[in-house]
Amino acid sequence: MIEKLGEKITYLFLKFMPNAFVFAILLTFITAIGTYLWLDVTPMKIITSWYDGFFDLLGFAMQIVLIIITGFSIALSPIIKRGIDSLARHINSPRQVYFLVVFLGLLLTLVSFGWIVITCVLARELALRVKGVNYPFLIGCVYLSMSSWVSGLSSTIPLLLNTENNFLINSGVLTEVIPTSYTLGSILNISMIITSLIAAPLILLILSPKTPKNKEITDLMIVDENSKRQTIEEEALSQKLPFKSYSDKLNNSFILQMIIVIMGLVYIIRHFITKGIDLNFNIMIFIFLIFGLLLHKTPMRYVISMKKASSNISGILFQYPFYAGIMGIMLFTGLGEKLGQILASQASIHSYPFFAYLTGAFVNFAIPSAGGEFAVVGPSIINAVKEIGTGLPTEVVTEMIARASLSVAYGESLSNMLQPFYLLLVFPIMAAGIKIQARDIMGYLVLPFILLFIIQSVLVTFCPF
Repeated sequence: MIEKLGEKITYLFLKFMPNAFVFAILLTFITAIGTYLWLDVTPMKIITSWYDGFFDLLGFAMQIVLIIITGFSIALSPIIKRGIDSLARHINSPRQVYFLVVFLGLLLTLVSFGWIVITCVLARELALRVKGVNYPFLIGCVYLSMSSWVSGLSSTIPLLLNTENNFLINSGVLTEVIPTSYTLGSILNISMIITSLIAAPLILLILSPKTPKNKEITDLMIVDENSKRQTIEEEALSQKLPFKSYSDKLNNSFILQMIIVIMGLVYIIRHFITKGIDLNFNIMIFIFLIFGLLLHKTPMRYVISMKKASSNISGILFQYPFYAGIMGIMLFTGLGEKLGQILASQASIHSYPFFAYLTGAFVNFAIPSAGGEFAVVGPSIINAVKEIGTGLPTEVVTEMIARASLSVAYGESLSNMLQPFYLLLVFPIMAAGIKIQARDIMGYLVLPFILLFIIQSVLVTFCPF
């Protein structure tokens, strides 16, 4: 019965869900029309706000591109390939693949949002080695495993709250930073991590398709991957001149590359000694880059690996500005603030975490960026919590703000399962050379979303903080 329900939902997504870019266009129209009908805003103001926000995520988009290609480059190195080959020898059934991918993916993204690329490479390689794996469902497993990042070391909202002179402090919404001991170190967050590590793999095991039904990776390949494979070392050798040259010596110099690696490692060590466990996009990109250089050994091998890693990132480059435009409409017309105020106004001392959770989940469809979303609705949520907590000790109000902020983050992350935006991180690796679209994936995530939504709602509302 569960399998048939899952098949029905998947069919509905195949029938009605458009391409991810069309989805972004439709969301733009819905946001613009909703703003015009609800608020006293002129069409020109909406269009101007759309343009003003259009390029606000370019820096973030470039960070995402670099996270993907530097991480993918590491995964293409010989040592990682040998590790995957060794692991694959102990995995011999699709259910083992699904469980392992979800569990390891959850652990990896607790360290960094960008480590989803490692999960992608592992999943793709296992799909090539293990017969009977439903590849669209496996991509759904990878996508779901990314949801744990909001509980981990690179979680945007807790790090923002702990940043000196952040926009909330500068605008007077907060008077001081909120340490991560109130957010990432809270009982709620630790409970969320443990629950996710147990519940998510089990839910996907229960809901996994019994047969691949012509959806194995080999069935979906546009070109037979095994027939076109050439190792990076072989390709580097093939580009050498037929005679000795200084240019080839430089291109394939181990010493030259190791000097850069040593310089990079010195900075990385210094960074963590002086700043502690301070993980952000920039340092993660730098770590990926330096370790990629180390693992590929020569400049030419690294160049080839980066060329292979960057062959399928076009979706990120042109779709991010459209979501930044939606964010601009919500931010500059006041629509986001209005939504935050309405949802927060319904909350009480007991229900405010759940309403914050709903706010995060709902607004995420228009602004699929935790930092961008919190910039729009965060002030309204925090002000509502402060009003609810009037008369309570400062320590208690701080805990309430931290709980509400975490709830926004959890809602934002989970609703990505119904929002294909962050498949842009997964598809450059898992869909390369594969005939597959977002609509082939999203239907598998509806039932897991419903079950995890219930579990997380209970946790954010009732778990001790």
